[in-house]
Amino acid sequence: MANNLERQELPLSPYASKIIIDNLHSRQNNASPYSSNVKHEKQHDQIDHIVDLESSSVEQDEVDETKVVRRLKSRHIQLIALGGAIGTGLFIGSGGALSTCGPAPVLISYMVMSLFVWCIMNMLTEIVCVMPISGETSMFSMVGTYLNVPLSFMCGINLFYAMAMIAPAEITATAILIQYWTDANSAIFISIFIVITVGLTMMPVHYFGESEFWVSTIKLLCITGLVILGIVIFFGGAPNQTKILGFHYWNSPGAFNPHLVSGNTGKFLACWTAIIKSGFSFVLIPEVVVSCSAESTSPRRNMPRVAQRFVYRLALFYVCGSLVIGIIVAYNNPRLLNALAEGKSNAAASPFVIGIQDFGIRVLPHIINACILTSAYSCGTSVLYGASRTLHSMAVKGCVPRIFAKTNRFGTPYYSTAAASLFCLLAYLNCSDSSSVVFTWLSNIATISGFVDWMLVCAVYIRFRKIIDHAGINDRVPYRKRFMIPLAYFAFGFYAILSLTNGYSVFIKGNWSTSNFFACYTTIGLVVVLYLGSSIYYKTWKLRDMDEVIAEILPKIDIADEEERNEIPAVPKNWMEKVWNFLI
Repeated sequence: MANNLERQELPLSPYASKIIIDNLHSRQNNASPYSSNVKHEKQHDQIDHIVDLESSSVEQDEVDETKVVRRLKSRHIQLIALGGAIGTGLFIGSGGALSTCGPAPVLISYMVMSLFVWCIMNMLTEIVCVMPISGETSMFSMVGTYLNVPLSFMCGINLFYAMAMIAPAEITATAILIQYWTDANSAIFISIFIVITVGLTMMPVHYFGESEFWVSTIKLLCITGLVILGIVIFFGGAPNQTKILGFHYWNSPGAFNPHLVSGNTGKFLACWTAIIKSGFSFVLIPEVVVSCSAESTSPRRNMPRVAQRFVYRLALFYVCGSLVIGIIVAYNNPRLLNALAEGKSNAAASPFVIGIQDFGIRVLPHIINACILTSAYSCGTSVLYGASRTLHSMAVKGCVPRIFAKTNRFGTPYYSTAAASLFCLLAYLNCSDSSSVVFTWLSNIATISGFVDWMLVCAVYIRFRKIIDHAGINDRVPYRKRFMIPLAYFAFGFYAILSLTNGYSVFIKGNWSTSNFFACYTTIGLVVVLYLGSSIYYKTWKLRDMDEVIAEILPKIDIADEEERNEIPAVPKNWMEKVWNFLI
């Protein structure tokens, strides 16, 4: 074996050679149950296999420069997580859910979806903290490691398409929001924001992190201010109020707006429809956040902090925000219904703006429109970043042309970013009324892809836990939450039902729409075709053998452990830094 190592002349990472040799000579003495049950001869074969894999990977990395760099700080990732989640869905899209379903279903839906998204975030964080190294932090690579290659290929294409399609949708939203102030051609503003968005994602990653930090800070201040303003209106403090408003609109016209049918069934359908609509506000954000771990400093410390605080901030901003909407605007508000009927997508359709104007506050709508504008820009940049990193990860693993794995001297995967950026040109379809229908259809398909991806997250987590238990290395999992295994099964079923019923309304008498049917269910057909096609191509249907997976991940865990030991944690120097660390 030593001769093999010398013969291959491996240009390994600083710790990899030591790890391979330690695994060869010491694995049989390891205390884990897995190590004691595997024969020494089989272990040699497994280590030879890992040497070959790592040799090929590292040699190629040196030639093609496929490594990303760790330049994202904890505060960057915290704000990317929250900023990416708080977008046009909350500020504008919630108005459609309110008019269709009523205030109670909107509140319930955001509470339910926040809980399940928190589960997804914790599952992904637990998995990625085991091996937070380059090429191992995307959903694509996780599926390939713990499930199999066909599912991994399907996941990668599905995820890349979804993120790449949402980016032009958000760019279009920015152009529409600017038209709140001017009637200039939207193509002008689409061009401007394409240049800004693509230019930022092409720059070194810490510039992207700084941009997201400050833009997301504006969004958080905005939604915080709106929640406070909602409390003021609740207690009758607006200019034209003479008494406490309270939950007046929950009593008249009511908390529920029965959907499609009357009675309790209609109320249930209103809740379910609101849950489907609210899902679009959160879709793909956990995947984007976790993909940042490969470019994060101290990922095993920073990623758990993000996951632990994510749910509280979701509850504060989304749940409180949806509650405020139901307090200040009735679901049958004429201005809200007219804005939705006219297809407006700017501040004129925001329930926050409508409610504030109804209570005599005139200047804030312009400020809110500016905040919504930053939200759309931020979300577009985040998903474009996620799309480029997904394509980069697929290239590193050899599932797409290797050219997309190349990075420049700043660690930016410029070819994969350029490929993802081409989808931004689809934003110009919205300059034509007929083309905008096609674009909306494609965007709806992309959002359903997020539900499918969350099902894969649950499946990967269940398999991950089985492999960790089989290997007997539970003590090497840096982050874990209780009850996540049963929650993973429950969440898988929840998202499966959500995916299958997201277009249920077309099956109710008098509501059939061919375009809506295809928009809701094309994604399911596409992922099935991708999986079957890749299974035939790769000639495998089975899940990967557990021992094979363990042999692959153990050296990588050792590398991650060694990197963690060599990190110098930042220690707060004064009380101000302690407060900052607590908040961020």
